[in-house]
Amino acid sequence: MGTKWYSSSDEWILVEVDQVSVGITQYAADQLGDIVFIDLPSIGQRIEKEGIFGAVESVKAAADLYAPLSGEVTSVNQALLDTPELLNQDPEHTFIMTLKIDQLDIDGLMDESTYLASKK
Repeated sequence: MGTKWYSSSDEWILVEVDQVSVGITQYAADQLGDIVFIDLPSIGQRIEKEGIFGAVESVKAAADLYAPLSGEVTSVNQALLDTPELLNQDPEHTFIMTLKIDQLDIDGLMDESTYLASKK
């Protein structure tokens, strides 16, 4: 299993060799409430660190998604298009996209305990 890192904008990454999975945190899912729509990036799209790569909408809010790392989108979770509520059911294990990263630039990212402490 890879290493998990968290961003201050409530996304997580799971690092495995030169690819990372990206999702939203439990905290983000709780703040949004029932997620009803997600805008996914395109496969092959270039994503820049801290740039917007998509959005989620819930019954009470809409939020942009920010990339924790730079890279190229290698896959997206198509299941979220039909069942975006998967992000509410298990956000810490439901990926939104995977990236082939240029380099592992964890500057500004936090480990789990630091992230959770920042949300108190």
